[in-house]
Amino acid sequence: MSSHYSEAVAGNDGLAPITDVDAYVTQLGQQASAAAAMMRRCTTASKNSALLAMARHLDESRASVLEANQQDLLRGREAGLDDALLDRLALDDARVDAMISGLKQVAGLPDPVGEIDGLRARPSGIQVGQMRVPLGVIGIIYESRPNVTLEAASLCLKSGNACILRGGSEARDSNAALASCIAAGLAEAELPAAAVQVVATTDRAAVGRLIAMPEHVDVIIPRGGKSLIERITREARVPVIKHLDGVCHVYVDATADLDKALAIAVNAKTQRYGTCNTMETLLLDAPIAETLLPRLAAAYAEHGVELRGCPRTQALLPGVVPAEEADWHAEYLAPVLAIRVVDGIEAAMDHIGHYGSHHTDAIVTEHYGLARRFLAEVDSSSVIVNASTRFADGVEYGLGAEIGISTDKLHARGPVGLEGLTTRKYVVMGDGHVRG
Repeated sequence: MSSHYSEAVAGNDGLAPITDVDAYVTQLGQQASAAAAMMRRCTTASKNSALLAMARHLDESRASVLEANQQDLLRGREAGLDDALLDRLALDDARVDAMISGLKQVAGLPDPVGEIDGLRARPSGIQVGQMRVPLGVIGIIYESRPNVTLEAASLCLKSGNACILRGGSEARDSNAALASCIAAGLAEAELPAAAVQVVATTDRAAVGRLIAMPEHVDVIIPRGGKSLIERITREARVPVIKHLDGVCHVYVDATADLDKALAIAVNAKTQRYGTCNTMETLLLDAPIAETLLPRLAAAYAEHGVELRGCPRTQALLPGVVPAEEADWHAEYLAPVLAIRVVDGIEAAMDHIGHYGSHHTDAIVTEHYGLARRFLAEVDSSSVIVNASTRFADGVEYGLGAEIGISTDKLHARGPVGLEGLTTRKYVVMGDGHVRG
């Protein structure tokens, strides 16, 4: 999958021409493998020192980071990127502050590496337990959001991993500016420079090589659109932690407090449109639909949200766009909402089971038994009672930051924080014991 060309880019070692992408990415993998071995020896104090140094360098480099981001936004508008992608791409002082805060929060989190759980004595006299250890080398492929560069670097670093970060071409200037802050923090803490490497080419062949070298990369985490994640899942020769899309639901039960339901349903859709935990389909129990729908419609109209409804919704809200089959599958990432009136929790859970993406689903109810049923029976990575789906987030869950939200069932599920970037190995403690 080689690509031969000459491109001057700022890599981890400075300005250098890349003429063979395969060789370049292979070298990144080799360097990451060596760095991962060194990271296993790093103390919590040294990792925290690096994170705090990165935060300080980001604050000091704020003007240059925002200037680089403006160049990306200008290029994105000229390329015709839609509003949702531009929103993901954009940085401002508040988002820079959030990245700085995220780095500090991760530095303040307990270090999971080295924890030994379940140590127990066996009849033979040995003690057996499990130690939490880093995964090794993590390749992260993402689009648009430059803040992922800092989130991924911080979580991989604190969990003792080395990482190779490949951002989208639309954020290349922003990512390069952030990479400089990361490199400065690593150097200040005297950690290996290759602990965090940002791929310095936008050539797509770099992705093909990164996901196909299990000898150097232990896991791949894709973050981006469905087409990117489908491609990674299809072509990778390395284990993948992923979610394809976020078709999230809020179901309002007949027992719900209607004021709570209104606040939750409006927030879940309008607080931010371009995120994977935004509600895309609202399910209303039939007995409260006639009362609640007009209030919801008025609130959504204030936010400019287009409503697409089932026949029962259309009967209660004349003029609503008829929902088609595709709407129940849609992750709009835009001010568009599908609404269906259903007959009770069974119909709601059937709809979620058929159309959902196993990401995040919520119920609004004052009935404890129905809440418990929803928690137990809805097969999603996050299931929520009486709160907005927008809470499905690493920061809100107390993880400090997240590297992604996994809808897989093996290894990690839901927001992936520090523990999701580690694994466990068995450890045995003896005192001269031999097996008879």
